[in-house]
Amino acid sequence: MSLNYTKKTLEHFLRPKNIGKIAHPDGYAQIGNMVCGDQLDFFLKVKNEKIIDVKFLSFGCASNIATASILTERVKGMTIEQAKKYAWQEIVNDLGGLPKQKIHCSVMAVQGLKKAILDYEEKQKVTSGAIRSKKTKVVKKKPSRTKKTNTKK
Repeated sequence: MSLNYTKKTLEHFLRPKNIGKIAHPDGYAQIGNMVCGDQLDFFLKVKNEKIIDVKFLSFGCASNIATASILTERVKGMTIEQAKKYAWQEIVNDLGGLPKQKIHCSVMAVQGLKKAILDYEEKQKVTSGAIRSKKTKVVKKKPSRTKKTNTKK
C-alpha cells in the first residue's frame, strides 16, 4: 500500500524543524498511540505567557514527524492561550492534507502540545502557590487541653 504524502509533508519528514530537547523545559509531555506505536515528547520554553521555544522528539512514522514539525513551527511565538486553541485540522491544512489513516498523527501532536501546556500551567500554580505561602504567615493553633474528669463514683 502506497501513501500519497504531499510535498510539504515529505519536506517536514525529511528535514524536521525544532527536533531535539530543551534543557529544563517550562512544560513537558510525552504522548503515545498504543495502536500504531508512535510516541512524541514535547518541550516548551515560555516567557511572559508566550511560547519562545518548542522542540519535540519522535519515535514514529513520517506523518508523526511531519505533524509535530509543522505544529512546532506554527505555535512558536504564540501565547499559551492561542496555542491551546490550535487544532489538528490546522496541521492537516498546513501540510496540504494527510492520508485518512494518518490523521491520528495530527490529533496526537495537538494532544501532546496541550499536555505540555498543562504541565507548564501546573508548574506555574505550584510556583505561585509557593511564593504566596512564603509571604503569608500561617499560625497553627495548638490543640486545647481539657482536663479529664472522673465520672466514676
